[in-house]
Amino acid sequence: MIMLRILASCLICLSLLERQGGEGITTAGTSPEQLPLPVASKMPLITSEFKASRIYESFRALSTVQGKSRLSRRYVNDTSAYGAQRKARPRTASADMLSRNISSILENLLKRYEQSQLPTHGQGLPTVVRTNILIRSMGPVSELDMDYSMDCYFRQYWRDKRLSFQGPIKSLSLSIKMLDKIWRPDTYFYNGKHSHIHTITVPNKLLRLDQDGGILYSMRLTIKATCPMELKNFPMDRQSCPLIIGSYGYTNQQLVYEWQNHDDAVSFVPGMTLNQFDLISMMHRNFTSTRREGDFSVLHVAFNLKRHTGYFLIQVYVPCILIVVLSWVSFWIHREATSDRVGLCVTAVLTLSTISLDSRTDLPKVKYATALDWFLLMSFLYCIATLLEFAGVHYFTKLGSGEIPRIDDEWEDIGALGYSTGEIADAAEASDDSEPANSDSDVFVFADHDALHCELPLPADLNGGGYPKRNTFSCPIYNNQQQEPAHIFPRLSSHASTMERTTQTEPPAVSRMRQMWLCLKGDVKFRRQRERDAAAEKSVQGRQGAGYVNSISLIDRVARVAFPMTFALFNLLYWLAYGMYKKEFSWSMIKA
Repeated sequence: MIMLRILASCLICLSLLERQGGEGITTAGTSPEQLPLPVASKMPLITSEFKASRIYESFRALSTVQGKSRLSRRYVNDTSAYGAQRKARPRTASADMLSRNISSILENLLKRYEQSQLPTHGQGLPTVVRTNILIRSMGPVSELDMDYSMDCYFRQYWRDKRLSFQGPIKSLSLSIKMLDKIWRPDTYFYNGKHSHIHTITVPNKLLRLDQDGGILYSMRLTIKATCPMELKNFPMDRQSCPLIIGSYGYTNQQLVYEWQNHDDAVSFVPGMTLNQFDLISMMHRNFTSTRREGDFSVLHVAFNLKRHTGYFLIQVYVPCILIVVLSWVSFWIHREATSDRVGLCVTAVLTLSTISLDSRTDLPKVKYATALDWFLLMSFLYCIATLLEFAGVHYFTKLGSGEIPRIDDEWEDIGALGYSTGEIADAAEASDDSEPANSDSDVFVFADHDALHCELPLPADLNGGGYPKRNTFSCPIYNNQQQEPAHIFPRLSSHASTMERTTQTEPPAVSRMRQMWLCLKGDVKFRRQRERDAAAEKSVQGRQGAGYVNSISLIDRVARVAFPMTFALFNLLYWLAYGMYKKEFSWSMIKA
């Protein structure tokens, strides 16, 4: 057998030599001369230099192959290091055994597990669920819907001894599919509206099991809850928004909720801020809620918020103050410019109406007035009072006195009225016998009818042929055009007394309070007396050669000082009342 194997190997070597042509191949104990000629001619001489070169070439080829293998391995490690290592390294027996042990542990735990039973079923004790919340963001807080929203991590921890195990690891991170196989609390939010769990890219839930049966169940929620608000001090108000957590079906004899790490039960991500509010404090407690089904354990947390007033100062308060101040410009406008003063006041009122409607857009229709409503109402009142002030100026002074601006280029001939100079003198003499002089106004009155009056001052020189100007007399509208107008002549010797009489802008002999009362009462006698005084004053100015100039109303002078001072006082009281007010939060004041 040995000989046959030797022969077979020799035959194989010979066949290889024939294929390669015998190039560079020598056999031990055989010289080139003993080989055939073709083979001998191609075979090189094996020397020490030939051996060194072959060794170098073989080493270089080996190093090249090894370098390529290293580069390929580095590329594989860079692209998929973890997968390449797992494929390169076979799973150890301990890892396989651990995974098999975990699977067998879970199967054995759930083999006799009753999902519908509480962990403390049959022990006479309630199951305790400890809870904490980490808030990532909060807002917006809506006054119109009276709710708020927040994004948070909601964690619950309880112990179920039926799931305790013994193994090489202390805790197991389980798939969320295990939630459908074990008992979990039916926690819900009492004042929640549209809460939901985040499911992108997978449901954001975590389930962890400890050796002693402790279960940590964490999820990421967006909670939208109601927030009852008291808006009487809006926009300088403080609100307390609650969040109430409890069980839907288990009473406090079966399930009890507690805050975990009571000091840090509710925490915030560092740097969290709100747009409209400042979070000034936070309170949390445990209490029992009584419903028709029984008593339930409830967790309550209250977020105490203080509203920012900067937005409302810029958008409402400052524009309203400027509009009210702008309406006061009418006090410095001439009282004859009726359209200018009325237009300015009406524009201010309409602008305030627009601001008021815009500010109420984001507020609910509450039954009480807010602080902002009171400010807008007072601004309205000041603008309307400015308009009424001009109406008073127009009624009590301008129309009441019968003042008419002087027109220098229009003259009237007394003879055009059908009266000669002699007739005027006869009328003046008749006036001495018919009616005594009025001691208050020093004006003579002649009238065929009480409702008909025409006032005409006596010219300085009746025989001079001069003509009085048109605006030196005033004739109201006659009730009967066929009736002749009466004439009122001031005494020629009463210039000094006439200058001392009061006009519409100067206080009369009657007290101001009585004058105001007679104006409001509409006393006809007092109104005519004022007309006579004004006409006499204008006649004196005409005799002295001075043109009539409409003076400033006393009401305007008073309004220029009274309106700004009262408005400033109102603002001072307003900001002291609402700005300095600080609401102290307590559980009795918070609506659960």
